[in-house]
Amino acid sequence: MKGNSYLTRKIHSLLGVVPLALFLVNHAITNYSAFEGGPEGFNDSVEMLNGLPLIYFLEIFGIFLPLIFHGVYGLYVAYQSNWNNSRFQYGRNWAFTVQRLTGVITFVFVVWHVYQTRYQVLIGELTHEQLGNQMHEIFTNPVSVVLYTIGVLAAVFHFANGMWSFLVSWGITVGPRAQRISSYIWMGVFVIVSALFLLSIAAFRGDEFAETSAAVRTWIG
Repeated sequence: MKGNSYLTRKIHSLLGVVPLALFLVNHAITNYSAFEGGPEGFNDSVEMLNGLPLIYFLEIFGIFLPLIFHGVYGLYVAYQSNWNNSRFQYGRNWAFTVQRLTGVITFVFVVWHVYQTRYQVLIGELTHEQLGNQMHEIFTNPVSVVLYTIGVLAAVFHFANGMWSFLVSWGITVGPRAQRISSYIWMGVFVIVSALFLLSIAAFRGDEFAETSAAVRTWIG
């Protein structure tokens, strides 16, 4: 892998932006519809996404394959990294270290989340209409709430800090002033996208989804 490490790293970096960053933001907005519109709003958002043309093609080539490459190569990069924050106690070095740690956490979290949701739909254990109920069932467990919160915050930090690094490494934000302004922008994005996810977790734990989940269990039973 050393022979083409420059190209591989560039592909890894680019896939972190297109399509994975776009998917993360879209996922945050979709989940936020649970807070804004309750079960009906969330189901409408899921139905709209699954009604897109070539949805399976988009999922495979626009999400899963880029995610596997970005995640697996990211684990390799984290393993190869020189963890030197004990020698240099400045902010960007800590951001570098946290970027690697959150990458590992995010990869594990995404695999777990996909198994609990999309994979269950794939094998026929769930329908798309039951995803909201599934999320409610997950968040009735306090341990899952804590783990999901950690996973979500790790994923959003990895995205926001990764976007800052992408703009630097691709020569878009060159000088100190541009990089400082960029850091403020992406800190703001981190706060906003994190809030969307955390509000959706609160919504999935709420009474509306509890009532819907109970009704589904009664209907199935």
